[in-house]
Amino acid sequence: MENEPEVPSRLRRRFLLAAGAAGSLLLPGAFAPALAQSEGALRLLRSPRRALVIGNAAYRAVPALRNPGNDADALAEALQSLGFEVSRQRDATREAMQGAIAAFTRELAARKAVGLFYFAGHGVQLGWRNYLLPVDAAIASPEDIAGRCLDLSGLVEGIRRAGNPMNLVVLDACRDNPFGTVFADAPRGLSQMDAPANTLLAYATAPGHTADDGDGANGLYTQHLLREMQVREAKIEDVFKRVRLGVRRASKGTQVPWESTSLEEDFWFLPPEQLRRRSQEEEEREFAAEIALFEQAKLAREPAPIENYLRRYPSGRFAELAQLRLDQVLRAQGERPVELPSSKGNPFTAGTARADTRFKVGDRWTYDRVDRVLFGGKPERFTSEVTAITDTQVILNGGEAVRDLLGNQVRFRDGREMTPRQDQPLDYAVGKRWSTQYTISKGGKPLGRVHMDFRVVARETIAVPAGTFDCFRIEASGINRLPGRPNLELAITRWDAPDRVRQAVATDEVARMVIRGHPQTRRSLRTELVSFEQR
Repeated sequence: MENEPEVPSRLRRRFLLAAGAAGSLLLPGAFAPALAQSEGALRLLRSPRRALVIGNAAYRAVPALRNPGNDADALAEALQSLGFEVSRQRDATREAMQGAIAAFTRELAARKAVGLFYFAGHGVQLGWRNYLLPVDAAIASPEDIAGRCLDLSGLVEGIRRAGNPMNLVVLDACRDNPFGTVFADAPRGLSQMDAPANTLLAYATAPGHTADDGDGANGLYTQHLLREMQVREAKIEDVFKRVRLGVRRASKGTQVPWESTSLEEDFWFLPPEQLRRRSQEEEEREFAAEIALFEQAKLAREPAPIENYLRRYPSGRFAELAQLRLDQVLRAQGERPVELPSSKGNPFTAGTARADTRFKVGDRWTYDRVDRVLFGGKPERFTSEVTAITDTQVILNGGEAVRDLLGNQVRFRDGREMTPRQDQPLDYAVGKRWSTQYTISKGGKPLGRVHMDFRVVARETIAVPAGTFDCFRIEASGINRLPGRPNLELAITRWDAPDRVRQAVATDEVARMVIRGHPQTRRSLRTELVSFEQR
């Protein structure tokens, strides 16, 4: 699905080794279509719901806060209306917080409930660990923090042991350093950490940054959370994406919420009336409506059309492209991007990265590719060089191929063209999921419609001819519906190192077709980076 190979070259030993490893790609599970996981979602909806809400405002030894108590009360009431059994703590001491958390995790284990933990108040990081401050925390030196505050890892370990089906951990605890000169060199905000299994972890603002307490009845973050969680049929990850967008726009980009997720199933605070798979006709109508709204957004020079799309389709099939366009528009209006501090050395996260979209004329990437279906077939070497850049496209090899500004290929040298697609994410983090759908045509004739679901599954080091790279491993599965022919089932594994290379480091792609009940592998490609030059 990438550039077609051009100049053949000699088969390398590394390809033979890779071919042997490719057998795992042929397992049936690799081709399971990523359809709506309704059975898992139904199990979650049938599970009891249990929440622990803590709001600490009346601190005794550090600056008091205005809103955490109000935020905790408002959120507790909203959760009760959504079917949660809620335990609430206001202005809790360390002993009270410890007892409440222990009781909460015991109940999650006993009832196998969907769990939600919310904390509003002061929080700090020290040595990559995050600490929540009880109201009686008296800190004379950094050494006091571990013994007088609550280490978030204790909660994380408790819910891990509980073995319940799903958890949400929401921290509105990213205020300015409350300790003044006692802890003057403390890193700002909370430290980045990856969500434990079956958990969504949400911060009111990005790691290493702080959030204002707010002057209204509720803090800015909780104000938006209260609104979005009560939108019917909003999936849980869409709720937090809408919160992120709303807070970002309301704060003019100074506060951008952040999430880490390892969720495997969909969850709704207010579920649809019934969960069912849509018919193909319904899917096509929905896709037509989505792409029509995206067409208004993709060339917009004001934020409104882009926000309209992202609010309607937070996890849409063009959401990564829309986020990139929104970033461009807001940057032109003076918004400064929020950058995460380095997570190097942090044992609690695999880190994050952002796609490098700074393509330059003269950038070039050379790859070797082998088709493992053609045993004894010759490998091929091809080079992609940026020869021109427009407002919306990166032109390769004098027009032989075209990519969008995020790096998605939308035209091949054989004349095939695609409608907008998003195989490439804008941001990388283990657990991130996204999907794409696009149509392939040539000379106006439809050749297929592709639907793919992607997930960042790991961070790992791989070696290719171009060198050794610290990569995010992305796995994808999907289907290409071919007119008048059996469908192609697709499985892709890709290794990206966005901090070093603007294109993939390596890719495995397998396409399989079932003919008369017999699966046939039609394509099994291994592509590896040989060399690259980026200006």
